[in-house]
Amino acid sequence: MPKDLLFEIGLEEVPARFLRAAMEQLEDRLVKWLEASRIGHGEVTAYATPRRLAVWVKDVADKQEDVSEEVKGPSRKIALDENGQWSKAALGFARSQGVDPESFTFKELGGVEYIYVTKSSVGVDTQSILSEGLHGILTAMTFPKNMRWGAHEFKFVRPIKWIVALLGSETIALEVAGVQAGNVTRGHRFLGSDAVIPEASAYRDILREQHVIVDVNERQEMIVSQIQALAKEKGWNIAIKDDLLEEVLFLVETPTVLYGTFDSSFLHIPQDVLITSMREHQRYFPVLDDKGQLLPYFVTVRNGDSRSLDVIAKGNEKVLRARLSDAKFFYEEDQKLQIKDALSKLESIVFHEELGTIGDKVRRIRRISDQLAVKLGIAADAADSVSRAADICKFDLVTQMVYEFPELQGVMGEDYARKAGEKEEVAKAVFEHYQPRFAGDAVPSTQVGSIISIADKIDTITGCFSIGIIPTGSQDPYALRRQAQGIVQIILEHKLPITLSDVFGIALDVHENIRALKRSAGEIRKDLQEFFGLRVKKLLSENQRYDVVDAVISAGFDSVVSVVNRGQALMHAVESAEDFKTTVESLNRVSNLAAKAGKAAVNRELFTESAEGELYEAWQAIRNDYEAALDAADGERALSLLSGLKAPITSFFDSVMVMAEDESVRANRLALLSGIDGDLKRYADFSKLVW
Repeated sequence: MPKDLLFEIGLEEVPARFLRAAMEQLEDRLVKWLEASRIGHGEVTAYATPRRLAVWVKDVADKQEDVSEEVKGPSRKIALDENGQWSKAALGFARSQGVDPESFTFKELGGVEYIYVTKSSVGVDTQSILSEGLHGILTAMTFPKNMRWGAHEFKFVRPIKWIVALLGSETIALEVAGVQAGNVTRGHRFLGSDAVIPEASAYRDILREQHVIVDVNERQEMIVSQIQALAKEKGWNIAIKDDLLEEVLFLVETPTVLYGTFDSSFLHIPQDVLITSMREHQRYFPVLDDKGQLLPYFVTVRNGDSRSLDVIAKGNEKVLRARLSDAKFFYEEDQKLQIKDALSKLESIVFHEELGTIGDKVRRIRRISDQLAVKLGIAADAADSVSRAADICKFDLVTQMVYEFPELQGVMGEDYARKAGEKEEVAKAVFEHYQPRFAGDAVPSTQVGSIISIADKIDTITGCFSIGIIPTGSQDPYALRRQAQGIVQIILEHKLPITLSDVFGIALDVHENIRALKRSAGEIRKDLQEFFGLRVKKLLSENQRYDVVDAVISAGFDSVVSVVNRGQALMHAVESAEDFKTTVESLNRVSNLAAKAGKAAVNRELFTESAEGELYEAWQAIRNDYEAALDAADGERALSLLSGLKAPITSFFDSVMVMAEDESVRANRLALLSGIDGDLKRYADFSKLVW
């Protein structure tokens, strides 16, 4: 009869950032082991708190499934020798399968007879193999960081304090690092006590009695609902940031939300500073008004019940006061630092030993930014702002506030630059040049910020590529993929009239003029092209079919705006236009024969059929408009013009023998198709579309 399985690993407090992945890993390993062991089961639920990892499996079968498997061996011709005896090949097959040759049967497959043997395996009791299975699962687990304790050689994320292993009400014999498995768990460190679990299905209820909410989803729902209730009661907007909620979720076993206050005099400090201090140091949720302005309150989650919340609140207020006082001190001290003095300090901060200091990087950013501004043809006053913003974009890296909170780089720079009297667009660009910082983040909203952001990112990528630092597999320590994706997003968002080749060329030119390159510019450019191609492909693949993406990428992606618009137009045509398939078939007929063309130019004097001249005239009639549409990145217009060639192409193939006997006529017809195909290939390789 099926029984529930419970496996709990009790630990010293585990860092919150490790717990979800560890919980999911334990579940995944247990499920895979059950499946590999042919043990049927029902629903599987994983649990985690700071002091435990656990998995509960419903309705685990009491024995393995029996298995019967038919295995094919050598053919009859190979299996029997000339005397009709079993050959060495047949006897070897018998040994490998653990059977007697007398159990062989012959079956025909594809007109050839082969040896077959049926292997049967009778399932054993689940209880008899669980000990070894659970031991293997636990000892195979991996973590970002491990530790040893006592005299044990065994490593785990934190010392193991207890183990619960139950199949129904029966304890599974298991020992790891001197800890014997049993049926006794431990409750909340201060509110609970040790508790016997009579059977696996009682696990959650027993722990609830011991003030432990072991279910992660239930714990999160409790935290969110309590925060929302407090917000409604007070009329507040409590900002619940996902990563902070995730961390708090794995810091508590019984969550109780409470709030405290801080001195409103701190509110003259930029609220990003206060919010960062509360979140990063204290794991507090900030409280905002309806306009998004910070209020002098904070919300936190206690690992315990609702007793003495006023005392807990006062203790948190005292700690926060000290933190905010530090932030206030750093902020006020930073005001005394002149931007020019901050810039001089950048000369002593190494960016990379082969790429120089942050000061060197800033000078490259300035040169790249200035050239980008020229290429984009921006106004003179905007170009001046670009130069100034590039010069000071990194000055806040030497401030005390950014040293304390690196995530505030750019945020503090904008504030300090504004207070120092810099122009608004310059101050804004100091912040925006870091954007987008992560997936889903906004791109710079201003022209100046966009140019500095592209310059900063392409400088880092080009510099790294020039010294052989190119992301491979999952390794990307300098976040070069994210930065390349950011450049692509900025160009697309603002429809900047600049190509990736322009960006590469400017960056390479600046690096070559400042420092000796370890690799040739040609090699670096080739790697940049391939690297950015993958980023563009990733962007297109977010909402376009793989074949459409391959088709437009094949025609080039140097203009990000163009390739995206071509992809969108082609995707719409493929999905919406009923007769577009026949249009593509016509275009592909052109491409197929064009591959046979030589280098001859089209000569109208050699046309012998009216359909030849009609196709030529139709092609020439659209060329200027087609060229203009491509230049304007108007993918829809360009595709419409190409689609208009369908009728004359069809007429051409219906009435013209392309491979004529006359060599000059044949070459001329192929030249016509080759010319048209050249224009088609500027839009997409239509042969890559799949119907």
